[in-house]
Order: sequence, then C-alpha cells, then structure tokens
Amino acid sequence: MFYLVLLVLLIVAAVIGLVMYLDNSGSNNRHDYSEDHKSPGLFEWMMTPEYKRVGIRGEIKASNAISSVMRPDDRLFTNVSINYDGRPAELDNVIVNKYGVFVIEVKNYAGAIYGNEDDFEWQKYKTTDAGNTYVKTVKNPIKQVKRQCYLLARYLEYYGTKVWVNGYAILIQGNSPVVSDYILNNIYDIEHVIHTPGRKMLSPQTIDDISRLLSR
Repeated sequence: MFYLVLLVLLIVAAVIGLVMYLDNSGSNNRHDYSEDHKSPGLFEWMMTPEYKRVGIRGEIKASNAISSVMRPDDRLFTNVSINYDGRPAELDNVIVNKYGVFVIEVKNYAGAIYGNEDDFEWQKYKTTDAGNTYVKTVKNPIKQVKRQCYLLARYLEYYGTKVWVNGYAILIQGNSPVVSDYILNNIYDIEHVIHTPGRKMLSPQTIDDISRLLSR
C-alpha cells in the first residue's frame, strides 16, 4: 500500500511539473527577441527547490514583459554571465539597441520589504497563514544592478567597446520599499527607459560588437 501511494504521489508531481514546464515554455515562445533564455527541463524543474522556482518564474515573467515592448531592432539577452578582473556577475536581462545598453535585474520577493536605497541589504517580512512572521535579509537590487552595470561596462571596454551601461530593477510583487529612478514598476516604465535617447546613440556596428560579446 505504501509503494502504491508513493507511486501516485510521484505521478501527480510529474504531471504538475509538466504543466508548469509547458506553461513556461509557451510564455517564452510568444516573443522571438530573447537570444538565449532557456526554460529548465522537466526533471530539472522537479528537482529545483521551491524558492528557486519562484525566482525562475519571476525572471520568465519579467523577460516576457520586456519582450512585449521590444522593437524590431532591439536585442534582448537573458541570463548573461560575465567576469571582469576576477569578479563574476549574472545579469538577468540585457537589452541592446541604438539608445544604449540596459541591464534589468529581477526580484520576485514575497512579503513586505523594508530598507533604503543606499542599504546593501533589505529586510523581508513574510507572515504565514498560521500568523507567524518571518524576517529574512535579502539583496538590495539597486545596489546589485549598479555593480552589474559597472562590471559590464568594464567588461565591454576591456574587449574594445566603451559605452555607458544603464541599470534598473523590477520587483515582480510591486513591493519596493523605495521610490527610485532605478526601480521600474510596469511595462510602460520599461518601454520608456529602453527607448529614450541617452548620452550617445549606438551604431549598428557597436550593437553587433556588444551582441557578440554577450553571446559568448
């Protein structure tokens, strides 16, 4: 009897995992601008801890929102890994177009967040259905994206392309504790920041050079 119950539970888990996988894959296929975003495989998804699944779902949701405002000449790169001077960085989304280079960090924090723009860490308070409140320290995405912009700019410059890199953060739950120019609240904010002329327009050659580096 025990093995029968275990088998049923495994089948149910597999079906749930398959449904979530297909749903995520379908979302990614709605737009063809994303260069390298890959949904996790079924087995990989089932073996992923829930707290990481929350982050993955947030990243996919944000990437889809970004893709929805992309123009034909825009280029979107997701899950970009770089390393400059021994300092690694993982970039959720990088948009490259004639208006510049833009890094968008995504956080799917649940609960109430408290902190200031210049704090290195924020406090997250989450209350369970049973009424218990838990406090956890989380990264301040503004500080995080500023570091990412610095490293990406130095990385590109090292390989011969000197450009200004703009950085922003999206909190999927809309629970940012601060009002900041670095925080994007909706797709209109995304569309505005990536399509506003900046310090210098990028040439097609520069866009191609940056794209090759981000695709490595």
